[in-house]
Amino acid sequence: MNKPIRNVAVACMLLFVALLINATYVQYWQADSLTSLTEHPDNKRVRDAEFSRERGAILVHGKAVAESNKSDDDYKFQRVYPQGPEYAHLTGYFSRDWGLGAVESTQNSILSGSDSSLFVNRVIDLVDNQAPKGGSVTLTVDPDAQKAAYDGLRALGNNVRGAVVAIEPRTGKILAMVSSPTYNPNRIASHDFTAAGKAKQRLENAKPSPLDNTAIEETLPPGSTFKLVTSAAALMSGKYTPDTKVPGTATLDLPQTTKDLVNENRGGCGGDEITLTQALAVSCNVSFGSVGLKLGDDALRDQAEKFGWGTRTFTDLDDSLTRQAISRFPEDPDAPQTALSAIGQFDVAATPLQMAMVAAGIANDGVVMKPYLVDEIKSPKLETIRRTDPDPMPDQPAMSSAASRDLREMMVNVVENGTGKTAQIPGVDVAGKTGTAQSAPDRPPYAWFVSFAPADTPAVAVAVLVQDAGVARDQISGSGLAAPIAKAVMEAVIGK
Repeated sequence: MNKPIRNVAVACMLLFVALLINATYVQYWQADSLTSLTEHPDNKRVRDAEFSRERGAILVHGKAVAESNKSDDDYKFQRVYPQGPEYAHLTGYFSRDWGLGAVESTQNSILSGSDSSLFVNRVIDLVDNQAPKGGSVTLTVDPDAQKAAYDGLRALGNNVRGAVVAIEPRTGKILAMVSSPTYNPNRIASHDFTAAGKAKQRLENAKPSPLDNTAIEETLPPGSTFKLVTSAAALMSGKYTPDTKVPGTATLDLPQTTKDLVNENRGGCGGDEITLTQALAVSCNVSFGSVGLKLGDDALRDQAEKFGWGTRTFTDLDDSLTRQAISRFPEDPDAPQTALSAIGQFDVAATPLQMAMVAAGIANDGVVMKPYLVDEIKSPKLETIRRTDPDPMPDQPAMSSAASRDLREMMVNVVENGTGKTAQIPGVDVAGKTGTAQSAPDRPPYAWFVSFAPADTPAVAVAVLVQDAGVARDQISGSGLAAPIAKAVMEAVIGK
């Protein structure tokens, strides 16, 4: 063979190899991306093919909260949400023209059957001339806790704004997550595409939008529930014990300003000096403002960060529209601002999930676990593909076991003798903390309650936020609005 022909042959061979490599790369490595409805919502062929596929179920304790039923139209299967509004912010929705949300989005490759871990299943289906099926996703949710949270918010009224999050302290499992207002995902998933579009548009135009998940997307002043973080910082400093005396007067003279810090009731907290335990029980602003000034902003910030402030801790619901908001502590507050930060005001902001993590960390001997919602993923043939293992947050423990034990006892006293009496459960020691956070002068404050039970062997930690219940300002409190909901959720878990 002469040299020119040999060179042409080699060049052709290289081009052929390159073609094979490119085809393999596109058909195998890029297949999931190119056929993803999430990444290419305008690809009509992919969209219609995926919309016609038998999608896997989203399960809670073995029962479907999202499933595909056979339909009598061209798309073969209709996505159905049996308990639509109750689980809407967890399941999300699956629609032809309006994309996906929540778990439907984050676990789309599994549910649609296109995930690389299901490659063998797809080959078998191809050989057997069967339509591909999606795998199933099991959530960590306790259905009784979810119902208690959902019913509790609904009982406050149709227009209530708020959220409930419950966590298993030992593992970080999300046992309940409810946001209000909510919506019915069945309307967006409808095969009446005109009606589905109108439903989605109404939800997007509503203020506030029911599509927003307040449990993870909204950061608000945590008010007096942040006194748990301040208490943790105080106990961990070595300068305070539960019996340490702190100011209990009606006002605290703030440095650098003529304004004083006052208590919610404008009165004293039981004496010129009271114990740290009593200060938490009556939620004394003066006491914790003083503690914050003595500890300094760095100590408060460091303690908050150990509980999760400043970190995106939860990604199981991070879809194209939803992202977990990051709780924040002010960067460089002056002395008065530090005092206000110590009582959960000024620029301190937290999500309901973050406050549930604080309660769960205190309950779990000071160790904060990463929260997670997706428990297990299975193939269409019910083979386990992945299971989530509990994992601590970075920089753990957030508190020593001794300090967390002291704070647990202080929180039990809040429920037994202080502001949290409405969360009492007969025969069960409940640990809790109320909070009423001031917002803008022209709107009512926010009502918070965080808790866990049983206090000695915690099975559930709960955070409840009532952002707006449409009631008069003097009717808003953590003990009046939020604590009864937390009590119902705790009873749903520990009553089994």
